[in-house]
Amino acid sequence: MNTKVRTRFAPSPTGYLHVGGIRTALFAWLLAQQTNGAFILRLEDTDKNREVQGSAEHLIQSLTSLGITYDEGPDIGGPFAPYQQSKRLDIYKSWAQKLIDSGRAYADPYTAEEVQAFRDKARATKQPFLYRNHRPDNPPTWDGSQPLRFKSEPKAYQWHDAVMGDLQTGPEVIDDFILIKSDGYPTYNFCHIVDDAEMEITHIIRGQEFIASQPNYLNLYEALGLTRPVLATMPHILNEQGNKKLGKRDGAKDVLDYIRDGYLPEALRSFIATLGWNDGTEQEVFTTDELIKKFSLERVGRSGAHFDTRRFDWVNGSFIRQKPLDILCELAAPFWPEAAANYDDAYKKSVLATIHDRLKYLGEIPELTSFFFNDLPVNLELITTHKQLKKVDKQQQLDFLRASLETIQASDFTAEDLQTRLNNLLETTEQKPAVLFSLIRIATTWAASSPGLADTLAVLGRYRAVTRLQNSIDAIAA
Repeated sequence: MNTKVRTRFAPSPTGYLHVGGIRTALFAWLLAQQTNGAFILRLEDTDKNREVQGSAEHLIQSLTSLGITYDEGPDIGGPFAPYQQSKRLDIYKSWAQKLIDSGRAYADPYTAEEVQAFRDKARATKQPFLYRNHRPDNPPTWDGSQPLRFKSEPKAYQWHDAVMGDLQTGPEVIDDFILIKSDGYPTYNFCHIVDDAEMEITHIIRGQEFIASQPNYLNLYEALGLTRPVLATMPHILNEQGNKKLGKRDGAKDVLDYIRDGYLPEALRSFIATLGWNDGTEQEVFTTDELIKKFSLERVGRSGAHFDTRRFDWVNGSFIRQKPLDILCELAAPFWPEAAANYDDAYKKSVLATIHDRLKYLGEIPELTSFFFNDLPVNLELITTHKQLKKVDKQQQLDFLRASLETIQASDFTAEDLQTRLNNLLETTEQKPAVLFSLIRIATTWAASSPGLADTLAVLGRYRAVTRLQNSIDAIAA
């Protein structure tokens, strides 16, 4: 791209943002970043019946938490302020007057009951309902108390979509639609076109649900004498099964919940970018700089993209593994179990080092580390239900644990020395790691899982490891 791009994200403040909305915002942001252009946040808040209190602030927090920064917006202003549609009503009335003056808009005099009668008649004759077939011969002068409706000029359209390719429709899909409602607020179909023109938007990226309305938008662009921007339609993000659009019931969580759960913003950006887009290689994890360099609308697929939670966890885990331990300690601070407050930073850092390579998201820290801070209760079912240990009788278990206690007591409690002594114990007992190491691990943690045994024992320290082993021997022997 040789010219500066101006893109926008224009959500309605009707609830939280999930990955579908964030993907639209991210793609628009990436395009603007590529040309040192501008990314605009605009709140489309003209449907007051659906507006949720606090949603606007939530939308802003969602974008900023993910590092999707905007150059103009409702809270920071800009050359085309205000960026909140409910504060732009005079602008829409001015544009509406242009359509009235050119004969392309009329006051709608019908009641809801009369419109329903038109619909019923069309249904009875098995004809599609088109409002333009019922235009009033002598509409009243529009005074704002009636809906203002666009007077369409039905025609066939061919247009290019930067993602979906060449599209076309016939005149039968063009109809008269409401521009401004009787409450004085414009409809999305009208005000987004006005705003995009006034704010000099060059590229419009939006979801697949709007593609059916595009012919009406094209008709309105012509009526207003506007050159339409580049249009790019995003396919749906599908649920895990791939059989329907991802919705809240399918796990489409609030994106801020992912941040609260310990997913990293850069991992969210990388994962969401690859929901429907790839760079033509096998690469699956991208830094933000790589996304800015490589992203293009031409490589966005036309079919739906599956939301794969396991792949998301893997992507996030890869970003966690790339973090230096000192940085990871700072990120982990809000996620430690309550008992960790009794331990110093050095100990917590050593704990974090043992799980660094296993972490998928920071919210796992309490589950993976609680035994480092608390003596968990003895749970013999961890032994009796273990695939290998359930085959080992009680006396053998005790013999192995007593031998391991003697071995561990002789160690200097570095991970290297512990590993050497444990390996020697394997040879002495002629056991497999799945038996001996699993038994020692359970007896010293009583956790369902834990990091490498030698590393775990080294962090626990001599006193705690030896004490737990002895207590476990007593519990099994009882």
